[in-house]
Amino acid sequence: MNVSSVDGPQIDGHLVLVGLPGSGKSTVGRTVAKRLGRPFLDFDVEIERRVGMSVARLFAERGEPAFRALEVDLTRELAAAPPMVLAPGGGWVTNPGVMELLRPPGRIVHLRISPAEAVRRLSRSRVVRPLLQQADPAVKMQALWEARGPLYARADLEIDVEILSQQQVTETVQALAREGTPRIG
Repeated sequence: MNVSSVDGPQIDGHLVLVGLPGSGKSTVGRTVAKRLGRPFLDFDVEIERRVGMSVARLFAERGEPAFRALEVDLTRELAAAPPMVLAPGGGWVTNPGVMELLRPPGRIVHLRISPAEAVRRLSRSRVVRPLLQQADPAVKMQALWEARGPLYARADLEIDVEILSQQQVTETVQALAREGTPRIG
């Protein structure tokens, strides 16, 4: 499928990318937003801007519950905003009711990645991930998957980012925004 930019009707709501850290939410989100002519918002970047500190420092000084509360507040604000492509943090789905705040008409896409591949990708990243700052990040990532997997399964679409190229993932997400049934080919 070759999907061109900004042509054709689009869903009226946000396109929300969810998944484990390292699944490509921000990378795919930026590209899809550009192609759709929509703003892109990375929750971690926006929260850092608002509180004036990194997510890692926020976790260290105020704890995870404070961060999750900021995610919920941001989601509530965005519920009334014009359609965007959103990339919340991997744990956003653990906040009760956040998905329902954005859909309908928003659509949620789970970028599925195995815990092992997520750790491999993150080991090459310069970004500090507070929940992975421990002796065995693979054990923590597996625990995150076990806790969040059922919540990610509530997405409107799941894309296995390990078997598709980044371009195929981007085109599939973009097709979902066009209200059609996404397919590869």
